Amino acid sequence: MKSITINGSKRESVGKVATKALRNAEKVPCVVYGGEETIHFSADEIAFKDLVYTPDVHTVVIALEDGTKIDCVLQDIQFHPVNDKILHIDFYQIFDDKPVMMEVPVRIVGNARGVRNGGVLRVVNRKLRVKALPKDLPDFIEADITEMRIGNKMYITAIDQENFKIMHGDNTVICQVRTSRTAIADVEEEEEGDEAEGEEGETAAAEGAAEQAPAEE
Repeated sequence: MKSITINGSKRESVGKVATKALRNAEKVPCVVYGGEETIHFSADEIAFKDLVYTPDVHTVVIALEDGTKIDCVLQDIQFHPVNDKILHIDFYQIFDDKPVMMEVPVRIVGNARGVRNGGVLRVVNRKLRVKALPKDLPDFIEADITEMRIGNKMYITAIDQENFKIMHGDNTVICQVRTSRTAIADVEEEEEGDEAEGEEGETAAAEGAAEQAPAEE
């Protein structure tokens, strides 16, 4: 998984007054949990642009002014209810030898057979929570829908989980191909076509048998 570096400064004061002053200066107060100690720091709001405003996911390296570097993942983020400015971010420290959980986007690939026949693809889960060592965290989970027909559902059991584990029940649906009016018409036409071909085949067989039968003397 790709990593993003955030340059930050340790916070000496974590009170409401200090927090408000940081936000007025267009800085975001942050906290890192999961290590030997909880670390409070702040960083410029613009520094989080490529981490927050993207469909991709990344691990994060927090680089502090004293030279300290902390590997972590984004755990929670709070936005202002009116202007959507970032108010606060929580990070969780990760270690090379300890599994970590995070949400990973689902990438749909292929052109479903059912969609080609008029069905509609519905993506139920666009992100899935996975557990893995930091080095094995995938950038995305690939879901190949090529062979899906109308009415089919893809469950997480269809995903190869060699180096990570998806933390959802086996009956969790990733996506499905739903029917539509045009799809129903297509199916009916196919069935009528099959029946017509069957009737023609039976007629041809009967005529052939009649021609081969010996004439009565």
